[in-house]
Amino acid sequence: MKVEADDPVGISLQRPVPAGSTSELEEETQDGKDIEEFPYDWEPDRNVDPLCFSTQDQEKVCKRGKSSEPSLKLGSQREKPFICGVCNKGFSQQGNLKIHMRVHTSEKPFTCSVCSQEFSLKVSLRAHMCVHTKEKPFVCSICSKIFSWKRSLKNHMRVHTGEKPFICSVCNKGFSQKETLKSHMRVHTGEKPFFCDVCSKGFSLKAILKTHMRVHTGEKPFICTVCSKEFSQKETLKSHMRVHTGEKPFVCDICSKGFSLKGNLKSHMRVHTGEKPFTCEVCCKGFLQSRTLKTHMAVHTAQFSCSECGKNFVKEIQLERHMRLHSEERPFGCDVCKNRFNYKRCLERHMKLHLGEKQSMCGVSCEAFSQHEVLQKHVNIHEG
Repeated sequence: MKVEADDPVGISLQRPVPAGSTSELEEETQDGKDIEEFPYDWEPDRNVDPLCFSTQDQEKVCKRGKSSEPSLKLGSQREKPFICGVCNKGFSQQGNLKIHMRVHTSEKPFTCSVCSQEFSLKVSLRAHMCVHTKEKPFVCSICSKIFSWKRSLKNHMRVHTGEKPFICSVCNKGFSQKETLKSHMRVHTGEKPFFCDVCSKGFSLKAILKTHMRVHTGEKPFICTVCSKEFSQKETLKSHMRVHTGEKPFVCDICSKGFSLKGNLKSHMRVHTGEKPFTCEVCCKGFLQSRTLKTHMAVHTAQFSCSECGKNFVKEIQLERHMRLHSEERPFGCDVCKNRFNYKRCLERHMKLHLGEKQSMCGVSCEAFSQHEVLQKHVNIHEG
């Protein structure tokens, strides 16, 4: 038979306990634990609903526990003749064994009258009622944030103290919450218990799954305050803001060039290493970046071909520019030395000779050159 909390707000712990009888808190243990293992001001961990009493009620309960029941504090030293037939755990009182059996039977006789959620302990039901009453009697002395449970306040204080008592046994990383450590362990185990209902992709954290769902819904709740561009992830917006601030925290160790994104630095490093991981499946040509390969692929399906050399182009204007190589057309002239060029970029590169600018840098010796061709000849010296 299930018991419902008819008056969630009026629940009290102050009714008298008859002499020689077992107190309510002594009868109702935490799931699977003997009440003798913790005093009256017991607070459960995050996985069990903690007590939700007012500060005044807690003081009364603690005083009552300290004064009249010394045997409870010495519970670990008393005999435990009542043995669980399932897990062999011993209890000093038959009532505690009865409560413990709910761990194995999954019996939850106490039901919330508001939302019908079930609990194995009456104290857990009382704690749960805070969800509905919104009572938050515990206040942080530093930032004034309020909490329903003393345990939550205790956990919160680690934000201010920096305490991280839960240590990963694999990589020794510390965490302030036990549940955070539990989630972290999936990094090492590879466990991904949260699955997308749309594409069946697995995730180690529920929060990551929630973020992933925006791929399917198109939701972009994070908006740039400068340009109003929208993003599905907060971190992506944070990275985007560097476009407006000019911040470039990722710096190349070789040439000291800065980048706003770590991914851009990674791509840049291929300039120095010569790595070309993106290869065309048609002509086997390699590229530094995936977008360059994507642009290149259009060449194989292009509609515009050069009648002189057979080279393909995606756009007609590209073919027109290319044809200058086969003609005498030199539309771009230098105002200093009167040399003329096929392309505007060739003229711009030529002008650097007059200005003394050096734009191309060797990744080995960091020596700068005004023309890419000269740089390439220099690099060949290092390569032998």
